[in-house]
Amino acid sequence: MANKYIPVLLRHSPAPKVQDFALLAGLDASVRGMLISVMPLTVYDALGDAESVSRVYFIAGLVSLMIGLMVPWATRFVPRRWMYTLGALLYMLGAALAVQGGPVAVPLALMANAAATATTFVCFNAYVLDYIERSNLGRSQSLNMVYAAAPWAIGPLLGVWLRELWAPLPFLAAGCFGVTLLITFWILRLGNGKQISRARRPATNPVAFLGRFFAQPRLIAGWLFAVVRSCGWWVYVVYLPIFCIEAGLSDKVGGVALSLSNALLFVTPLMLRVVNKLTVRRGVRAAFALCALAFIGSALASPLPWVAVALMMAGSVMLVVLDVAGGLPFLMAVKPSERTEMAAIYSSFRDVSGILTPGAAWLVLLVAPLPGVFAVAGLGMAVCVGIASKLHPRLGTSRPSHGRLLPGE
Repeated sequence: MANKYIPVLLRHSPAPKVQDFALLAGLDASVRGMLISVMPLTVYDALGDAESVSRVYFIAGLVSLMIGLMVPWATRFVPRRWMYTLGALLYMLGAALAVQGGPVAVPLALMANAAATATTFVCFNAYVLDYIERSNLGRSQSLNMVYAAAPWAIGPLLGVWLRELWAPLPFLAAGCFGVTLLITFWILRLGNGKQISRARRPATNPVAFLGRFFAQPRLIAGWLFAVVRSCGWWVYVVYLPIFCIEAGLSDKVGGVALSLSNALLFVTPLMLRVVNKLTVRRGVRAAFALCALAFIGSALASPLPWVAVALMMAGSVMLVVLDVAGGLPFLMAVKPSERTEMAAIYSSFRDVSGILTPGAAWLVLLVAPLPGVFAVAGLGMAVCVGIASKLHPRLGTSRPSHGRLLPGE
């Protein structure tokens, strides 16, 4: 009887919409975009040399990878809404540690931020797979990019500018965005859906679902696309600015290039339309092929620094296209019964690329100059062109008789 006095909005959680997930994606990007250009500088100031910075980032990548794989196991005991909450709180902890500063607190801040990203990313993708129809996954991906466009375009330059005013200021701003992310998440009430209730079956070993992943070639291919795409962004974000400095260009060229490339996120709906007309297979193949040409061309044009930078920026356009379409082969192949586990597998691309790229670059730099890193990244993208040719030719298109998307089988 008492229920009749409770407002309908409080008794029945409204079904989340594509825009709701895009809002969460935008707020998460606000936290990370603010720190992407500031955190490396802060870690370097705290530790004093590039080797220590590389070591800390490598360890942070391993920590993030392990946590991302453990999240599905943890959600057998802790409801997903509390796991997402923990991820948002880790963002705040990372900001607080960075404000404190020092050779101990700053590396811990980096690891807290990495753990926060892994936790929220796994939970976010599981929510998307719960609530968004397969036919709307492409629209959801592109809208997420649009909402994240401004934070990624403005955040890197804004973070550096705030740091010049007062070193803790960008971290305080990131902490405020983390609070806003957590409040928005609870307002949306994503934790009340039946798909995310506590599981009744026994807890699964955190690595038991890896066998299911390796038994499905489509999932492996989709994951590899995400890894190589992320490696491309690593090269663009980390090694392009270093190349600019070594080539005698301004140290701000890399930051400006990153902001301009991130601004392309505003046109991701247009990119999605083009991909839909081409089909997912053709769109992914074309994007990887053009990106490979741009990165390899940049390596060959390295004696002309501005030409090399222009080619890298052209390649970044295709990286944005892959941000929109590159994850669709994986997401469209996931079985409903494996959503949480496969969301964790998919999220590992971020950590694997964060470990693979510095390691590969270190080996390349032993025998070649910095542009060799661009060339190796381009070769990896060329390999993905061949893998993408194995995708179903009508993946992502509508069935003529049913109007539903083919699952790629």
